[in-house]
Amino acid sequence: MEHNLNNALVIMLVGMVTVFIILSLVVVIGNLIIKITNKYPAETKKILDNKTSTPSSLASSQTIAALVAAVDITTHGKGKITNITKVTSWQEK
Repeated sequence: MEHNLNNALVIMLVGMVTVFIILSLVVVIGNLIIKITNKYPAETKKILDNKTSTPSSLASSQTIAALVAAVDITTHGKGKITNITKVTSWQEK
């Protein structure tokens, strides 16, 4: 009986250590990918380029201000809006 209990505890310990190691690798690799992605951001355009568009053609200035404020609050000042596009649903097509 004691032999079976020891085997069960060893198997449980090996399983828990394995899960811990795999989850740790997922977290470390995920953080590494995030840091690399943020280090080399994609080229982006400004929201409102005065030569090509006006606020009325994209959205009202109040809507843009609300979006910028929401992104600023949500990301604690780290995020920024680079592009505003209208998304159409499959029903509108």
